Amino acid sequence: MFDNCTSPVLASTVDGFISYFGHHAYHIKDVPGLAGGRHSTDLEWIRHLEKHEQVWIFVSGDGRIVRNSAERAALRSARLHGFILAAAYQKTPLNQVAAMLVWKWPEVEAVTRLVAAPSMHEIPIGRNRKLRALPL
Repeated sequence: MFDNCTSPVLASTVDGFISYFGHHAYHIKDVPGLAGGRHSTDLEWIRHLEKHEQVWIFVSGDGRIVRNSAERAALRSARLHGFILAAAYQKTPLNQVAAMLVWKWPEVEAVTRLVAAPSMHEIPIGRNRKLRALPL
């Protein structure tokens, strides 16, 4: 799930890649059953994802989500895997951001399989840089 701090184009691009493997990517505006859609607060979409049995990964462009105590508590409770785009993505053209996400996606999936939820990682810019664990 890609939150409001990301472009819907990113979710569509990643979905095109991972749907071949039986997975799906949604932008917050398209998450099935999320009543507020794009207008949902962070706490609302976190609670919504917590209710579903599927494994959810969220991607955000806003690192402040891990600094808000209520949202951090909700993320821990929901047992989600979160990935924050490094600040350098804000200044990067959208096509390059999409390409980097597709490039890094196997690493994102590997972390999700190997690390117990809840977890939070930063997706760095640059093909040779590894994901960085963030405190949750």
